[in-house]
Amino acid sequence: MELTPRRISGGSPHLGDVLHLMRDCFAYMEGRIDPPSSLGQTTLPSLQATADRDEIWVIGAPPLACVVLSVKPAVLYLGKLCVAPSHQRLGLARHLITHAESRARALHLGQLELQTRVELLDNHATFRALGFHEYARTAHAGFDRPTSITLRKTVS
Repeated sequence: MELTPRRISGGSPHLGDVLHLMRDCFAYMEGRIDPPSSLGQTTLPSLQATADRDEIWVIGAPPLACVVLSVKPAVLYLGKLCVAPSHQRLGLARHLITHAESRARALHLGQLELQTRVELLDNHATFRALGFHEYARTAHAGFDRPTSITLRKTVS
């Protein structure tokens, strides 16, 4: 399997495969997180707009792992980082994070940032093992308790 990430554009015929991968990867969260993932509102046209605005990177053909990279003030934000359940624990997420670090350096950004839901304890442990630390806790609109944890990693 080729581990070099490749960028998917808004006009790519592979965007449907990326959306399918994301839905498969995030399906286990249904009923576990509140509020539900924003992925439920993601459509092919909205993913095309994301690919035009931000960067979508994948590993594999068809995609087995993906991440959306978005430039924010002083950070490169990692969204929808996921690996197909059949290919987890093979280092694909680590490859995408290493790639994100390279992109952050190229963009002169000193930190990576991502969010995970408070309920997803396995994700917290995985991201800590990948060098991320808790930066903040936030609440979705209408919630009086934290619903997300923001994690950051310094890019050297």
